[in-house]
Amino acid sequence: MREKIGVHEVGPKLNSWLAALLLVGSITFSAPSAEVKTRAEYAREFRSQLAGKILPYWYDTAQDATHGGYLLADDGKGKIGGASEKQLVTQSRMIWGFSLAHRKGFTDNRRNYLKAAEQGYRFLIEHFLDQEHGGYFWSTDLAGQPLNRRKIVYGESFVIYGLVEYYRASGDRAALRQARELYDVLQKNAYDQKNGGWIEHFERDWTPMLKPGPEAIVEVGGCKSANTHLHLMEALTELYDVSHDEGIRHSLAEAVRINQTYFYPKNAGKSNFHRQLDWQPVTAPQSAGLSYGHNVEFAWLMIRAQQVLGQKLAWDHFDAHLQHALKFGCDQQRGGLYNRGFGDQPATDTDKVWWVQSEWLAALVDGLKHKPNPGYAQALGQLLEFINQHQADPRDGIWLDTVTAEGQPKNPAKAHNWKANYHDVRGMVKFMEAFGR
Repeated sequence: MREKIGVHEVGPKLNSWLAALLLVGSITFSAPSAEVKTRAEYAREFRSQLAGKILPYWYDTAQDATHGGYLLADDGKGKIGGASEKQLVTQSRMIWGFSLAHRKGFTDNRRNYLKAAEQGYRFLIEHFLDQEHGGYFWSTDLAGQPLNRRKIVYGESFVIYGLVEYYRASGDRAALRQARELYDVLQKNAYDQKNGGWIEHFERDWTPMLKPGPEAIVEVGGCKSANTHLHLMEALTELYDVSHDEGIRHSLAEAVRINQTYFYPKNAGKSNFHRQLDWQPVTAPQSAGLSYGHNVEFAWLMIRAQQVLGQKLAWDHFDAHLQHALKFGCDQQRGGLYNRGFGDQPATDTDKVWWVQSEWLAALVDGLKHKPNPGYAQALGQLLEFINQHQADPRDGIWLDTVTAEGQPKNPAKAHNWKANYHDVRGMVKFMEAFGR
């Protein structure tokens, strides 16, 4: 039986239920297109795009053949190049992406993705690792001379994430040792012994930076953020999965609990960006609102963390965030997930950003793997159509940074210091592995 994405193929009982739902106006779905691809067909397309276009694009354009590491600068308007620095998050994500590509079998006679990851790993260790104080610098120049020596835990989290994936792909235990050493450095210097959780911004010598200001770069100095604690949970999940270290297990369990309690509660409309160091709410206007992309990313990363921990899986918490996104953040006519909103109100920022679509894809995949859900199935089908029609450049398969709700390019950039081969490649691989049978 061909399992199609559209709701018109899910069976008479579910169709009756959906019809009733539509009558009461709880959710408004657009009419399905005349021909709907099966999930297996989309999975085959994703594999073909990854093998033939997307991963070759990153391999051919992002590696720095002169100094090592990666240079990401493609404005989507025909200008590739012109990067002025190398940033920790970008370098770590590229190591992760190429390692994953090799591990999933995409290396061929023309492109060795493990080699692409290895040269980035060497550059990271040689130029970003602070041999004196531990941790990794935020940025270097193109040759690898440090530019910003501060330690930002958001970036350190991605170092762990990238090193673990490189270890999985290469078997190089030195990479795993570096990841574990970085965990120890973070526990020594960034863990908040008084309140729990992790302080996020530091000078080179791990002196805390506790005042708001541009030098924090990511989130707000003196606050704890949903963004950093989410990605630290993500990194600790994979580190514990390969190490089975009890200290890391304890930290991961704490990260899950913190995210569930303070940043992404079961009442998804109460999600927030920042907390005070003692977990009290932040009332500054610039911290108001929520991110639909982070909410659904948290949902599936929480399930992944609980699987690794051997905990009971909180599918009710997962569904609460996806249902909130469906009701308030999902474009029911055109497909895709909006950027931001406030509480239980319609979205206020209706742009469609590449990473938000990626995490919506990943979360919907996991939701449908868990059990059938007509709302998730409809949203997934619409999302795939929207990405194919508006977010992905058909020439190379790379997703544009930001398009409008209608799908018009707003920021057509394909590669920069915040956009690497991480979110979208991960989402595509998850879909491909779930439905590619």
